[in-house]
Amino acid sequence: MATHIAYRELGNRSAFWTLFLLAGVFVAAGLVAHVVMEHHGHVITGMDNRIVWGLPHVFAVFLIVAASGALNVASTASVFGKTIYKPLAPLSGLVSLCLLAGGLAVLVLDLGRSDRMIVAATQYNFKSIFAWNIFLYTGFYAVVGVYLWMMLEKRFNKYSSAVGTAAFIWRLVLTTGTGSIFGFLIAREAYQSAIMAPMFIAYSLAYGTAIYLIVLMIACRIEARPLGDEVLRRLKNLTATFVAASLYFCAAHHLTNLYFTRNHAVEAFILVDGGSITQSFWLGQVLIGGVLPLAFLLAPGVTRCRILAACMAIVFGGLCQMYVTIIGGQAWPMDLFPGYSATSSFADGVIQQYSPGLWEILLAFSGLAIAALLMVVALRVLRILPERLDDAPQEVPLGDAPQEVPLGDASRDPAQHPR
Repeated sequence: MATHIAYRELGNRSAFWTLFLLAGVFVAAGLVAHVVMEHHGHVITGMDNRIVWGLPHVFAVFLIVAASGALNVASTASVFGKTIYKPLAPLSGLVSLCLLAGGLAVLVLDLGRSDRMIVAATQYNFKSIFAWNIFLYTGFYAVVGVYLWMMLEKRFNKYSSAVGTAAFIWRLVLTTGTGSIFGFLIAREAYQSAIMAPMFIAYSLAYGTAIYLIVLMIACRIEARPLGDEVLRRLKNLTATFVAASLYFCAAHHLTNLYFTRNHAVEAFILVDGGSITQSFWLGQVLIGGVLPLAFLLAPGVTRCRILAACMAIVFGGLCQMYVTIIGGQAWPMDLFPGYSATSSFADGVIQQYSPGLWEILLAFSGLAIAALLMVVALRVLRILPERLDDAPQEVPLGDAPQEVPLGDASRDPAQHPR
């Protein structure tokens, strides 16, 4: 890896405008959805007084959790001294800020009274974990913003390690706070577990690193910038480790709940007879989001296409995981009077069905679009992406047709040697 790092903004104008307009369409659709929901109320959605956090919250929490994990590459370089990741660190900080912006935007627009956001930002109930998270989110922006400044300004590079350590600690606290939102909700039997905090940290590392890899590979591809095998090999191994950790914490969480008799019913709902919840868990979260990426990333002869496919599968599995956690936890009826049975005309003890409406879907996907739009604009106007990340540049004959080859076969990898 070269000692001198040259950064340059995206120069492919056609690719920039294509991505800008594509993301802009989804952002505009999300804004229309918000206005319609604000005017008519949540009665036009699939949400009700039982499922109060719908699909937009699934995407919002996913983006917030992934934002913390996307900073992992920068933390590995600054805190743990892995110099091979140093050229990748600024992009890591940028991706984390954009993901957090997308998640928070959807969160605010889905709360029902976004015009009263100033009240939530100025009046706090410090007994609520939600109030704590407001400080964690704003603090994350401040710390990571300063961290980016230290990395990009040569005069302040010597402070990047110290600020990076602060950012590393802050993102762990932030994800702990997000996981604690569910862990502290003792009224919901599917939550109320201290393991939620470390489990969300493991999730964030997997989701954030996967999204970072997607952004890095696409950006280098459209710009024809060299991206070496060694960099990809390390990042894909790191991603596989985080996916394995996520599966471990997921198994530990459900096995812990199964140990207690009072949780057998809710665990049976999620794992066996929960319909779409059970399908999302086994097919989406475990198989597509866990087992499949591990097979893609750890099998011999891994290629760049397989790495990209594995990362996309991790993102899909992460959304399924949030759906199971947020929707499944609310669908299961609350035990209003522990030890007693209660029935009323309000469907007490009945499992709630949920089907997201069009406006919810548009608002949910607009969070991804907002994050993508911010990344595209930032990469276009800021010098954050390294000019080259190749291992050992060599000349290749003109006219060689591009072909997909396993990592490590540098002599045949066209992505590593642009024309």
